[in-house]
Amino acid sequence: MSGTSEGPRPAAVAAAGIARPPVTERHTFGRTAAEPLDGRDAHAPGAAYAAGGTHAAGGAHAPGGAQAAGDTHAADDAPDFRGAFRAAELAMAVLDHEGAVVSVNDALAVLLDTEPAALTGRFAADLVDLASDSRTWDAYSAVLERRRARFRCTRRLKHPDGRTLWAEVTVVPVPESRGALLSIADISDRRELQARLRHLQMHDPVTRLPNRTLFFERLSSALEASTYDGVTYGVTYGVSPAHPDRRPYGDGRTGRIGLCYLDLDGFKAVNDTLGHRTGDRLLAAVATRLTECADQDGYTRSGGHLVARLGGDEFAILVEDSTGTEQLADLARSVLTALQRPFDLAGQRLSVSASIGVVERAAEGTTPTGLMQAADTTLYWAKADGKARWTLFDPERNAHRMTRQALTSTLRPAVEREEFVLQYQPLVGMADGVVRGVEALVRWNHPQFGTLAPNRFIGIAEEDGSIVQLGRWVLRTACRQARRWQVDHPHTRPLFVSVNVAVRQVWDSDLVADVAEILAETGLAPQLLQLELTESAVMGSAGRPLQALQALSDMGVRIAIDDFGTGYSNLAYLSRLPVSVLKLDGSFVRGFRYDEGVHPSPADETIVETLIQLAHRLGLTVTAECVETSGQAARLQRIGCDTGQGWLFSRPVAPERIAEMVAVSPSGM
Repeated sequence: MSGTSEGPRPAAVAAAGIARPPVTERHTFGRTAAEPLDGRDAHAPGAAYAAGGTHAAGGAHAPGGAQAAGDTHAADDAPDFRGAFRAAELAMAVLDHEGAVVSVNDALAVLLDTEPAALTGRFAADLVDLASDSRTWDAYSAVLERRRARFRCTRRLKHPDGRTLWAEVTVVPVPESRGALLSIADISDRRELQARLRHLQMHDPVTRLPNRTLFFERLSSALEASTYDGVTYGVTYGVSPAHPDRRPYGDGRTGRIGLCYLDLDGFKAVNDTLGHRTGDRLLAAVATRLTECADQDGYTRSGGHLVARLGGDEFAILVEDSTGTEQLADLARSVLTALQRPFDLAGQRLSVSASIGVVERAAEGTTPTGLMQAADTTLYWAKADGKARWTLFDPERNAHRMTRQALTSTLRPAVEREEFVLQYQPLVGMADGVVRGVEALVRWNHPQFGTLAPNRFIGIAEEDGSIVQLGRWVLRTACRQARRWQVDHPHTRPLFVSVNVAVRQVWDSDLVADVAEILAETGLAPQLLQLELTESAVMGSAGRPLQALQALSDMGVRIAIDDFGTGYSNLAYLSRLPVSVLKLDGSFVRGFRYDEGVHPSPADETIVETLIQLAHRLGLTVTAECVETSGQAARLQRIGCDTGQGWLFSRPVAPERIAEMVAVSPSGM
């Protein structure tokens, strides 16, 4: 019997300081014609101990010789351990100080299926493969040299009849002797039981697929192996201009990894309507088809893939050494096609679909957690995009999502720290070009992402409710600034300030009380405050929102409908709302381009002119947004638009710039 490993001994064998004779035919099981071995071979290490004759007994200077040979004088002075040694059920051998076998018991001969004499003189390291790695050899050598009290390891050995067995090898020094005692326990049954238990622990009972634990174990191993190979082969086989055909990884390794992470669409309905037994049958059938797809792709590509059930109706296909995104895309397509075929389950014919998140990347620098997070995110995208599809991981889209998450987690503290500032964009009279008012526009001075426009965070603020606190701060700051302009320029017509209000501010706070408190606090007249709400919010107002708008209008505050013309306006309902101003959406004004060779849209002009006439008949004023050219301004003036707002007049600027505009305006504006 010999160990399973073959090849040259590690360098540690020679460096350990223990002389090792070369392995020859005499170190194999049985006798050979080339070099017979028996008890009379005086040159064999420990031959005197194995002979068991009178000459061996007389070898008083040999370590342990009297005890091993059964010397009669030694038997008179101490218990006869030789009989116990031979009768023991545990396979044992006595070794000399070089690790050569001195004598063996019957159990070891039976275990190795050979004669005891054939083992005498063999080196134990060859019998049980103790020199296959430097760490094992160093520990074993330390026991022989009395530098260590015990050595134990597990070895997978090949029996002469072809069987494989697992053995637990123990080596301990023999007291008052230069030798050591080797024992070998057959633990094959124990290992088989452990393997069975591990299989049960690592596999899903419903689908028989590897479970989450085994999947992550395999994933971690794959990433570690790829990283190691990248370091090892990257130096030797690195791609260079001189050798462009060399691959950076040897033996077919690509250094990449891919993952298809899928979830069945609507599986809960199957459990709820047909029962969990049918649901389990469906999961098992899905597992079979996934395995077929993975096996087919693995056979034609780069080897077998791991299919695992991660829990519920979630499955994963791990592709080690993937060849690129195209391979993963082909695999995802084949999975979708396979699952779209109906399932026949004990008289039930079911059709299901799946959403798949696909990730493919270099293994180096990738962690199991990072890969699964990317896969989970991509699966969510597939669900959000309509289900029954696969979606490839997009770093840019993920960066936007990560940014949104970062903003969500820091928005509320930012409101409390007042990381926001207001800029103001003038609202200019179309007839005379005089600034009538300003719209307050909030900006977030984010410490990491810089200055952020409202479209980056207002939606988040509305979702988490922080819009109430933020909106209150914007309202107070804008009213205070408008009052400061009025005080600093008493001889000019005061500017009104327009502030955007979210619907949630109306529902989740007492907007009327907040406005009244802020106006009283800042000293700003109600007529100089304009509140803007979107068309969709205002046109459907009823109950509390309508009451709030009416109370604000009665207070003297002007109400404006922002982005008018983009929703589904009920014009009859418009006449019953306490609204003062319509702000036309910029999409209409963009069709007014007369300059730069752009032909104006007749339809847009007709719509805008009609809306302006309607508003005037209802006693409302009209503000046009996104005025960028003089041609647009001229046309808006001719059709009767009251005020305009856009880059033609000014971009949003700091309050100091607005003060400069007020200072140069003619008196009596």
